Amino acid sequence: MSEVSATKADFEPKIIAFFCKWCTSAGADLAGTSRINYAPNVVGIRVMCSSRVDPEHVLEAFREGADGVLIGGCHPGDCHYQTGNFKTMRRAAFLSNLLDALSIDSKRFRVEWISASEGRRFAQTITSFTEEIRSLGPLSRKRLLKESARGGNHE
Repeated sequence: MSEVSATKADFEPKIIAFFCKWCTSAGADLAGTSRINYAPNVVGIRVMCSSRVDPEHVLEAFREGADGVLIGGCHPGDCHYQTGNFKTMRRAAFLSNLLDALSIDSKRFRVEWISASEGRRFAQTITSFTEEIRSLGPLSRKRLLKESARGGNHE
């Protein structure tokens, strides 16, 4: 077994997730109280609305060591703030293009619509995203992101 594949086999992804307070976070609570198992690789951050996640928050998560970033919100049309998740959809498209421009596989970023009653869907989403990030391996472009945030390498 080569050194690269051994490293990838031992790899446990670090995932940062931003969860809408009203839906996805409540779905996470339901998964927990229902004792539904899911991958433990996600650090969840509760936000009032998925639209409150600025693209800079996603880039900062990658700069600080995340291998993947997930945003969870209310289903389109069910946002507690009426149009918040439509703003999130536009930002997600922008972020996917930006990540590609930074040579970061856009599969490392995902947006999911999970309601408060979808505890099982929450668990499945977390597990499948963790497996997808694990298959991609560790993010190796962190230095590039740090340099782009500083405006280039000035060391």
